[in-house]
Amino acid sequence: MKKYIFLIVGLVSLMQAQEYKSVFDCSSDNARFVMSRMNLIERTMGMIEQNGDKADFAITLHGGCVPMVSNVYDEIVPDEDMPYIKMAQETITRLAQKKKVKIIVCAMSLNANAIDEKEVLPFIQISKNSFIDTIGLQNKGYALMTFK
Repeated sequence: MKKYIFLIVGLVSLMQAQEYKSVFDCSSDNARFVMSRMNLIERTMGMIEQNGDKADFAITLHGGCVPMVSNVYDEIVPDEDMPYIKMAQETITRLAQKKKVKIIVCAMSLNANAIDEKEVLPFIQISKNSFIDTIGLQNKGYALMTFK
C-alpha cells in the first residue's frame, strides 16, 4: 500500500512540475560579460531544477561571442580576455555535457572570427545561420534572452 501512495505522490509532483524553455542568444564581444552570462545561465538552471521544475535551454552564439567554442581560442583571443573565455568555455562544456543544453554556433560567425569548423568543440552544433535556429526555437515556445 505504501508503494502506491509514494507512486501517486510522485506522479502528482511530476504533473505539477513546470518546464522553463529558453534560448539564450549571445553576440557580445565582451569576454568578461559573456563569461558572467554563461555562469548566470548555469545558476538559473540550477535554481529551476532545485525547485523540482525542468529547464530546457539552448544557447545560440554568433558575432564576437564565438571564440569560446574553439579548442584553440588562445590563438585568437587577446591575452586580457583569456581567463574569461576559458571560464566561459568550461561553463558551456558543463552545461552541454551534464545538463544537455544545446549549444549552437553560427558558421558565418566562425568564418568572420577565423575559426575553422574543425577547431570547434565536439559537442557544439554548427548552424549555417544561428538566427534561423533562434527563430525556430522561439516558434517552439522558447523564451528569447539576449546578451549584446
